[in-house]
Amino acid sequence: MEDWLGPLMFAAALILIFSGFPVAFAIAGTAILFAFIGVEAGIFDWSFMLAMPDRTFGIMANMVLLAIPFFIFMGTMLSRSRLAEDLLTTVGQLFGPLRGGLAIAVVFVGALLAAATGVVGASVVAMGMISLPVMMRYGYDESFSTGIIAASGTLGQIIPPSIVLVVLADQMGIPVGDLFIGALVPGIALAVMYAIYAAGVAYFQPERAPALPIEARSLTRVDLLKRVIFVMMPPLLLILLVLGSIFAGIATPTEAGALGALGAILLAAVNGRLTLEALKKTMDETMRLTSMVMLLLIGSTAFALVFRGLSGDLWIEGLLTNLPGGVVGLLVVANLTIFILGFFIDFFEIAFIIIPLLVPAAAALGIDLVWFGVMIGMNLQMSFLTPPFGFALFYLRGVVPESIPTSAIYRGVVPFIIIQMIGLLLIILFPELVSWSY
Repeated sequence: MEDWLGPLMFAAALILIFSGFPVAFAIAGTAILFAFIGVEAGIFDWSFMLAMPDRTFGIMANMVLLAIPFFIFMGTMLSRSRLAEDLLTTVGQLFGPLRGGLAIAVVFVGALLAAATGVVGASVVAMGMISLPVMMRYGYDESFSTGIIAASGTLGQIIPPSIVLVVLADQMGIPVGDLFIGALVPGIALAVMYAIYAAGVAYFQPERAPALPIEARSLTRVDLLKRVIFVMMPPLLLILLVLGSIFAGIATPTEAGALGALGAILLAAVNGRLTLEALKKTMDETMRLTSMVMLLLIGSTAFALVFRGLSGDLWIEGLLTNLPGGVVGLLVVANLTIFILGFFIDFFEIAFIIIPLLVPAAAALGIDLVWFGVMIGMNLQMSFLTPPFGFALFYLRGVVPESIPTSAIYRGVVPFIIIQMIGLLLIILFPELVSWSY
C-alpha cells in the first residue's frame, strides 16, 4: 500500500486544485486526509505529525520570507502614490519621437518598475491605465499594445527584487542574494529582447507602431530634462540602494526590502502624494498578498510532511533521477511540467508544490541550484502570459476598454511567450549568463 499512497496523494491534490477549490485549503485538506490514511495503514503514527507545529513556527520566524511584505509594500506604495504614472509619462515623452517609441518606453518603464516593485499586478495595471489610451490615440495596433504592456509587466518576476525569486530561494534552500544576482543578466536580457522586437515591429510594420506627432510632444527640451531628473532619478536611486545593498553584501534582502519600503514612503511624501488613503490601501494590499502566501506555505508544508511520511519524496526522486538522459531528461521534464501547469495554476502553487519535488533530484544529479532556480523563474514568468489563467492577462483585461476583445490580448502576448522561450533556452545553453558573479 505504501508504494502507491504517495502517487495517489499527489494526484488527489492536483484534482482538488484543478476543481477550483482554494489551493491553500486543497493541499492542506489533502494532507489531513492522507495523514488519517497513513496512520490507519500503519505507515506512521500521529506522533509523526508533531513536527507540523515546529515547521509552522519556523515559517513564521523565517527572516527571508519577511522580505515579501516589504517588497509588496514598496511596489504598491509607488503605484498608489502615482509615482509610476509620472515615470511612464516622462519616459513616453522621452521616446515619443521614435517610431515604436511608446512601446520601447513601456518596456523601459516595465523594467524599472520590476526592479522597484517586483509585483506584476501593480506594473500591468499602472501601464495599462496610463500607456494604453495614449497608444490607442496615436494609432498603435491594439494586439501589439496590449501584448507589450502585459509582457513588460511580468518582468517583475525575473528582474530582482522579485517575489518569485524570494519564494524560490526559500523553497530551494539557497541564498536569496545569489538568486537575485544570478537572475539580473537574464532579466535585463529579456527586457532588451522585448525592446528589439518592438523596434522590429516599428521598422517592418510602421503602421502598427508610429511615432508620436509633434503636437503630442508638448514638453520643451528643458522641461523634459527637468522631468527626467526629478521624476526618473529618485526611483532609480531607490533601486540602486535596494539592489546595490544586497549585491554588495551590506544588507540582507529583508533589510533591503525594509529600506525600499521606507524609501517608497519618503518618495511619496516628497512628491506630496503620501495620503492616508494611499497608505491604507497599500497596507491592505500588502496584508492580503502576504496572508495568501503564508496560507499557501503552511498548507504546502503540511502536504510535504505527510508526503514524506508516505515515502512520496523518495518515489519522486527515484522517478526523476532515473529518467532517460539523466540531467537533460530532468530538465526537459521539469520545464515541460512547469510550463503546462502554468496554463492552469498560479506560480505560487507551482513553487510550493512542484519545486520541493524537483530540487532533491536536481541536487542528486549535481545541478547548480542557483542556475536551476533562475531557469525555473524564467519558466514561471511565462505562466503570467499563458491563457486561459495568465494573471497578467486578467489584470490587463480589467483596465482595457471593452472595445478591445480578449482575443486581441491573447494574440498580442504570443510573440512575447516565444521570446521568453528563447530566453529560457539561452539560460539552458549558456549557464554563464547566470553564474557570472559567483
